[in-house]
Amino acid sequence: MKELEDRIRRDGTVKPGDVLKVDAFLNHQCDVTLFDHMGAEWARIFAGKKIDKILTIEASGIGIACIAAQHFGNVPVVFAKKTQSINLDGDQYTARVYSYTKQKEFPVIVSKRFLTKGEHVLLIDDFLANGKAMHGLIDICNEAGVVIEGIGIAIEKGFQRGGKELRDAGYNVASLAIVKSMDGDKGTIEFA
Repeated sequence: MKELEDRIRRDGTVKPGDVLKVDAFLNHQCDVTLFDHMGAEWARIFAGKKIDKILTIEASGIGIACIAAQHFGNVPVVFAKKTQSINLDGDQYTARVYSYTKQKEFPVIVSKRFLTKGEHVLLIDDFLANGKAMHGLIDICNEAGVVIEGIGIAIEKGFQRGGKELRDAGYNVASLAIVKSMDGDKGTIEFA
């Protein structure tokens, strides 16, 4: 998606350690118009797929998923929580994932009442690098018995293994911008 690539070039910052900072428009301050265009693009890509719900992970995926849901008939958006709380009651699906940016492992939790066996689900997230968060969501989907219709990713680090592993496993992964390489010292980025 050229619009997203152009925005990354203009407002993104490449930092050492393969970190791409896009907080000006994607995961701290949110550009709702850009999110709307991203949702429209995923709706085009996944046209003809039955989508009953969108599943994401807190926090950065929530805004993107909510705007995208409007392009799928305003289906409900469910997000996996990263911490247990007294508001999470009843039976739960839980998986453990490792965050590259936070450098720690954490649980992801979804109440069983929000995923029903046989539902068709689209997974959406802001980034795909090593794929740990997405594998956690897939584990939850498998345990719930839902059908994963596809995976929508805003930015994929194509030089890391997550996207390839998911595609090799048979998942339909639609990344709107795939970073081929980036150099933190020079601040440069190249797209696939």
